[in-house]
Amino acid sequence: MGPTYHRPNLEVPSSESNQDHSVSDLSWKDICKDPILRQYIQTALDKGYDVKIAEARLAQARAIAQQVNGMYFPSIGYNSAADRGKNATLGNAYTSGNGTFAEGFDAYLSATWELDFWGRVRKLNEEAKAQYLASNEARKSLTLSLISNVANAYYDLLELDVELTIARDSRIAFEESLHLFNRRMEAGVSSRLESASAEAAMAASAAKIPEIERLISLKENELSVLLGQRLGLITHGAQLDDSSLLAEVPAGLSSSLLERRPDVRAAEELAIAANAHVGVTLGGFLPRIGLSSILGAVSPSLNSINNEKAELWSIGLNGAGPLFQGGGLFGQYRYSKQNWEEAKTRYQQVALNAFADAANALTNRQKLNEIRIQKEIQVRALREQTKLAKERYVAGKSNYLEVIQAQEQLYPAESSLAQTKRDQFKAVIQLYSALGGGWSM
Repeated sequence: MGPTYHRPNLEVPSSESNQDHSVSDLSWKDICKDPILRQYIQTALDKGYDVKIAEARLAQARAIAQQVNGMYFPSIGYNSAADRGKNATLGNAYTSGNGTFAEGFDAYLSATWELDFWGRVRKLNEEAKAQYLASNEARKSLTLSLISNVANAYYDLLELDVELTIARDSRIAFEESLHLFNRRMEAGVSSRLESASAEAAMAASAAKIPEIERLISLKENELSVLLGQRLGLITHGAQLDDSSLLAEVPAGLSSSLLERRPDVRAAEELAIAANAHVGVTLGGFLPRIGLSSILGAVSPSLNSINNEKAELWSIGLNGAGPLFQGGGLFGQYRYSKQNWEEAKTRYQQVALNAFADAANALTNRQKLNEIRIQKEIQVRALREQTKLAKERYVAGKSNYLEVIQAQEQLYPAESSLAQTKRDQFKAVIQLYSALGGGWSM
């Protein structure tokens, strides 16, 4: 009963998709090689509040599925009563009211069972199962997102450490230039203009230090929240220059991208659940047919309960259905149909976004490596330029502007290189997440 769900046809848009090896086949421990980062991720998975919330939601969905599955079986109950009273038996008044004292006792089992002629119970069970599976995939998606968020925050923290070192080094370098200019001014070789320029550059570099320290504190707090621990317990780990911590990434895309991505699988299960709910609303138009039975004994007194005449049993067939609901049932059905259309469209959107995420991650990984190479060349050249500018200034072959300008170009370039190195680490995490990796663990 009801429409049948068919998965939309979405093809993997890459010739690399047929390769067997992919970063998605690796464990997160193979992607995150820094031992401190591994410890943080494990802590987040064990103690993080997001994971606990997701597990609670999964348990709720499992309980609902178990509850609906029970509708396949008969509902069996029992009832008993015993009393003694005047003008009453088993709690019911005599109509004559002649002052008679009486005793009463009954005990019986009852059973009801809905005969699923139209598939209503089956569709309810299918919906609940799909909702449970969607919750399970949502938990996986959250776990993968948590790994990504912890890793990204950690790499941001390492990059800020480099920025702080650069800011302190630049302040020291401008301070040395200021001392040099002051000595030459005292000797009458240079003017106050040179010292003022160096002093302004030194102050600008010094102002960056507390700003970066502020950002480090904020990032540490963010990481603490992800780990589910109190603030102020963050240990900084390795350096961004340690290329051994950058995971080797197989070139191929996973051929089962749609099957691996938890968010895609969750969207598909929600579409299945919405499809099943259409069948449930269709069942509302049809009568519910069931069996009911009673087996027991009823007696005017407890001592005669074993009497053959005290036996009680009945079995019956019942049916109930709607005749007029003022359009309410039609409204429910139309709503469920549109909800199904929305779920199907959302699944297609999520799947397309998955392909875009994977393509973007591959592009970022490739291009960031090229960018890093060029920025390393730039930084080496600017360091050489700064060294030569100082030597030329001391030898009287150039003015102070060459020294100041060389330094002002060098330190932002070093910061930009550090950001690119950080982005390379994050690009691997991005690719890992985009391919839905990590479930081999």
